[in-house]
Amino acid sequence: MSTLTQSKPFDKRRIYSRVSEIEVYYRRQVEFHEMVKVSSSDDAADYFRDQWGKRKIDHVEQFMVIYLNRSNRIMGWSRISLGGQSGTVVDPKIIFQIALKANAASIIMAHNHPSGNSKPSDNDLELTKRLVRAGKFLDLQLLDHIILTSETYFSFANENLIG
Repeated sequence: MSTLTQSKPFDKRRIYSRVSEIEVYYRRQVEFHEMVKVSSSDDAADYFRDQWGKRKIDHVEQFMVIYLNRSNRIMGWSRISLGGQSGTVVDPKIIFQIALKANAASIIMAHNHPSGNSKPSDNDLELTKRLVRAGKFLDLQLLDHIILTSETYFSFANENLIG
């Protein structure tokens, strides 16, 4: 007589209990009234300059984003990429991943041009258009894209290049 190995019956509850819960939340570090309010491109440029620091803005290209609530108060900021003297790689998925996790209402992004020339490149223009489109799809507005140099800045919003 042959013996068959009887396996345990399939227990969905046991399998389902081993699936990890994904929890998403944002924890504010300061009181609401202490959150920095952005009312203009000057405000945003000043905030970004503080994050860069004077010694780094002329060194290598970096890309940063500030995330805002519905009152245009800064919820937080993130350095998205760090590149070389002539460019840096920006992954839109990372920008929006952070924005969605924080439940941000809008974003302002910035990068620096170590060359001192604040004029946007064709790549800068195309990236901005892509991110505006993606933000509209997600109902998450891109308010501005700022190009910083150590002496000046260029605002896409001030030049009506945010559509």
